Amino acid sequence: MLNENIKAIRKSKGLSQQELAVKLNVVRQTVSKWEQGLSVPDADMLISISEVLETPVSTLLGKPVVEAEVDRIEAISEKLEVINLQLAQRKTTRRNLIRWLLILLCAMIGMVFAVLGTLQSSYLSWDYSDPETAVLGVAFHAFEWLFVRTAPLILLAAILGILITFKKN
Repeated sequence: MLNENIKAIRKSKGLSQQELAVKLNVVRQTVSKWEQGLSVPDADMLISISEVLETPVSTLLGKPVVEAEVDRIEAISEKLEVINLQLAQRKTTRRNLIRWLLILLCAMIGMVFAVLGTLQSSYLSWDYSDPETAVLGVAFHAFEWLFVRTAPLILLAAILGILITFKKN
């Protein structure tokens, strides 16, 4: 039991016989003899082995320890596959969100153009002798002037963004 447990725990920790021997200040052949059951470590060495392997002495002396994950590469590749699927799903979700935000932006630009078209710059005929009306009229005019010049560029960029997000699927 002890020999099997030393070997199983050493392998599960990813240590070679040489690495374990160096940590215990013994030669590799000594570790090999322990694992083959040809010799047994004394009590002090057993405590040192348990400290190096970070395992209680009772575990070393107890029932045989089953080797943890014989095929580590396969387990790691399965975990990586799950992570890749999660990342791909997150990317698709993000792309869909961006697409819908761009569609919403296009709809908002269209609605603002419709509102401005129905108003037909009616604020230009207001009486600007009242300061509050004058400030409000200038604000409307500045918004309309800026919107009419920038909105088509923003609209084109949003449509291009929508097409790009559809193309990626």
